[in-house]
Amino acid sequence: MYQVFDVLFGQYREYLPQDIILEIAGVILGLLSVVYAKKNNVLVYPTGMVSTAIFVYLLFKWSLLGDMIINAYYFIMSGYGYYYWSQKKGAIYIHQVDFINAKERKISLFLFFLSLFFVYCLYQVFDRWNDWTAYIDTLTTAIFFVGMWLMARRKVENWIFWIVGDLISIPLYFYKGLTLTSLQYLIFTIIAIFGYLAWKKILNKSLPTY
Repeated sequence: MYQVFDVLFGQYREYLPQDIILEIAGVILGLLSVVYAKKNNVLVYPTGMVSTAIFVYLLFKWSLLGDMIINAYYFIMSGYGYYYWSQKKGAIYIHQVDFINAKERKISLFLFFLSLFFVYCLYQVFDRWNDWTAYIDTLTTAIFFVGMWLMARRKVENWIFWIVGDLISIPLYFYKGLTLTSLQYLIFTIIAIFGYLAWKKILNKSLPTY
């Protein structure tokens, strides 16, 4: 039992206590954010912004550039998402859950390849192509960039990107020694599956019947 615990959490012996506390806080707030997202609640963004701010600090400190960029982007897009979701006309929210349209599909594709190119250039500048995880970082960054943008636009398909990116991130973060974050992404995957089903249910209820 001790050996299993040591494999999962042994790397934390080298971390500062305050960093461990920050990671735990970031994980809890991140989980709350995803739960709020599943419920289609605008509180997804305040909780998400605090969580991502914590991880920007930690990931910068640990020199995980791709992951840091993802979280910095989340922070910015959370501000946009909070504004977009909060817009009202009278007592009615203007932007409701919807499926992606043709224009947004093109923007998503452009954003995906732009993200790949951006992270590639960043890793070139900082000479970070020294491990296979850098290539996976590049891919997950592009996936999550699109997912976050679609969530800010309140599109059902955002959950598909989260599910794919989360599944890749579970073993990736475990390999990097961030066991708590790896477990967080496992829970994210489960919530994202239910989130996708919940948002589809919301949309189906709002569609007119003939």
